Amino acid sequence: MAQLPDGDVAPLDGALPASVLANSSNKTLHAYLHIPFCRVRCGYCDFNTYTSSELRGVTQSSLLDDLLAEIRFSRQVLANAGLPKREFSTVFFGGGTPTQLSAAQLVEALSVLRYEIGIAAGAEITTEANPDNVDDAYLAELAAGGFTRISLGMQSAVDSVLKVLDRTHNPANVAKAVAAAKSAGLQVSVDLIYGAPGETVEQWRESLETAIALEPDHISAYSLIVEDGTKLARQIRGGDLRQPDEDEQAEKYELADELLSKAGFGWYEVSNFSRTPETRSAHNLAYWRSNDWWGYGPGAHSHIGGVRWWNVKHPATFAQKIADGVSPALAREVLSDETRITERILLEVRIKDGLAIEVVKTLNPEAAKPISQAIADGLIEADAALRGNLHLTLKGRLLADALVRDLLG
Repeated sequence: MAQLPDGDVAPLDGALPASVLANSSNKTLHAYLHIPFCRVRCGYCDFNTYTSSELRGVTQSSLLDDLLAEIRFSRQVLANAGLPKREFSTVFFGGGTPTQLSAAQLVEALSVLRYEIGIAAGAEITTEANPDNVDDAYLAELAAGGFTRISLGMQSAVDSVLKVLDRTHNPANVAKAVAAAKSAGLQVSVDLIYGAPGETVEQWRESLETAIALEPDHISAYSLIVEDGTKLARQIRGGDLRQPDEDEQAEKYELADELLSKAGFGWYEVSNFSRTPETRSAHNLAYWRSNDWWGYGPGAHSHIGGVRWWNVKHPATFAQKIADGVSPALAREVLSDETRITERILLEVRIKDGLAIEVVKTLNPEAAKPISQAIADGLIEADAALRGNLHLTLKGRLLADALVRDLLG
């Protein structure tokens, strides 16, 4: 699994510096809750997840208690910082597999968030879900408890591709879960991954067409990234599987854009497509717009007013920190103005709403040259640039990372 970054020592009481008062003005507040449980770890995954044999005594119930304790701890930290009271604009349960917990447990966590911090009226409240462990009753209970959205891990409609990814869910259960979520009144997002070793373009087309036929509100299409330390990376290094081809990945992204656009989905971030502006993921947009969030749970990252910190990774270590009554943070960093602007450029250029050119010029006064070149290369829309904003073309979405490097100089 990926290593946490280095940083400064995090204070045991979680105290935030006075700078957060200025840097959190006009920022919304969001909550992420990390549920690290998985029945089986997928071969491509380097997320902070654990199977039952790796938990060193941590149970679903004990982790829930620890999460609730961190929520109460966060209320005090935010109050001590002198920040004005803000309710959570969105809440997102991720993992791992949050639906390894019962619906009642997820609703309990949501209730404590509402009681301790507050949840804004009309807030988007999402959980990721494995299609194998949700049904009509489970999703109805989530909806009754305040959840508004579910994000289903479909990944592929092709058995051989799922096998390469070590995905164990029954593909037939995806359609059942979508139907159950709709019946409960939940918005539905479906997650897909393209570029698994051996996956053909036609197989990717099959996955896209199957997902579209489900008529979800939102589809995410992520390019597979081979992370060091994963089973997949070892298989590729050993010659058992083929490294994904960059040109084929680009072809698959272009196919996704074509089919999703024809089906009425519009892109709003490089890897994300929604039927309407109202069905975009407000939670993920909060990250891309550098708003504030508190990440609860083992290995979760938080960002408040230009201060970023990350919790200890293992659930047992996290539990001990909570039992000791201290912050579960492993380390933190106070972001410089330059880092904040750099990250803003890196993130905002990826969203359809675009990025103000003046933001780029604050870091690179010579930005006009790479912007002109990007227009000539067909990476950004010329008309939008003349109005002072950077908007990616389809080609620009494929080359977004390289464009950012050029913009930063």
